[in-house]
Amino acid sequence: MASTEGLVPITRDFLASYYDKYPFPPLSDDVSRLYSDMASLIQILSLQSPPSQGEASLIDEGNREPPHKIDENMWKNREQMEEILFLLQPSRWPVKLREPCTSEDAEFSSILIRLKDNFDKALIAMISFQTKNSERVFSTVMTYMPQDFRGTLIRQQKERSERNKQAEVDALVSSGGSIRDTYALLWKQQMERRRQLAQLGSATGVYKTLVKYLVGVPQVLLDFIRQINDDDGPMEEQRERYGPHLYSLTKMVTAIRVSLTLLWERYDTFKLNKDQMNLLSEASIVYTSEFERFVTFISDVFANSPFFISADTAGSLGSRENEEYKEIIVQAGRTYEVSLMVESENSYIAWDFSLVQGKISMDIGFSVEYISDSGEKTLILPYRRYEADQGNFSTLMAGNYKLVWDNSYSTFFKKTLRYKVDCIPPVVEPAN
Repeated sequence: MASTEGLVPITRDFLASYYDKYPFPPLSDDVSRLYSDMASLIQILSLQSPPSQGEASLIDEGNREPPHKIDENMWKNREQMEEILFLLQPSRWPVKLREPCTSEDAEFSSILIRLKDNFDKALIAMISFQTKNSERVFSTVMTYMPQDFRGTLIRQQKERSERNKQAEVDALVSSGGSIRDTYALLWKQQMERRRQLAQLGSATGVYKTLVKYLVGVPQVLLDFIRQINDDDGPMEEQRERYGPHLYSLTKMVTAIRVSLTLLWERYDTFKLNKDQMNLLSEASIVYTSEFERFVTFISDVFANSPFFISADTAGSLGSRENEEYKEIIVQAGRTYEVSLMVESENSYIAWDFSLVQGKISMDIGFSVEYISDSGEKTLILPYRRYEADQGNFSTLMAGNYKLVWDNSYSTFFKKTLRYKVDCIPPVVEPAN
């Protein structure tokens, strides 16, 4: 478990200064020029034949402003690339392109094959970026998690959740779901991941019992994963800095998809001239090239961006008392007990305690026992004297467990005990 001592989550001000070191070289002027030309082509195709209801909806989508969030734009680009690749499959081409009778049709067919290769390459770069970025965030979170059952439970929860999400996507595809339906589901799942990350930070939802009382999980980590995606949080600086470039690419790829969709339905009656043919080719080449450049750049920015910074860098750490720790005085010759009622087996009982030390180092006895319904006691953790201890165990049965701090051996010295204990039920995936 990496130490977070003296660290605080990244702030928006810090990211602003960090991003100053990573200015994005502006997109090629060809992006705006080609987007404008594509819009004109869409208008010409719409005049050639009135758009169907589905086409009109697609044109309307292309006229809307792109989403605000960086990751939502990434998913939108990925969706449009998949739609374009679907249209670029030779089996989806108009008959005149599948069986070209003119040199112009033959030339356009060869152009389409090359464009498909470009979009295949850009889509691979997109998927690789998303996968690596997701793994990096989770890996960083786990680096600062205690390397014991707590980290294992969170990892198992994530793996189980991802398997369920993939099964949901597979079921949709198998039932004939469209690319649009699939990406609507993928984005919904992405938002669910974000909610779970926020739940992990604020100890709510499925992670409530797992995290809220977990001993040893750094508060700075919980703060980070709770606030990282706030509307005015650190990521908003990223959106303001790099969002406009990505928005332009989102609009461009949507225009390419709309153009191809309209063209395929009108190809038998619409004579595509050489300039329009070259426009589709150039727009696709420029888009895939600029998108790959943007993804490569943003990958480097993300890879080098820290999640935590020193308090001095942030400006001030600020004091934060952990209200979940309790403090009690155990008088000389007395014991102090905490009972926990466990409702199901395979729960975890966890504790963390220490004595507030003075000039003389002191210790206190500690043990854990199980109390049956008949009152019979079973020793779970043998008596031992500690200055401080942190631990846990998995329960084999439900019932009453008692944690005992023993100062009965002391004749004169009372002990100030600071402790945190709780029972953590087994973590299960919520029912859909």
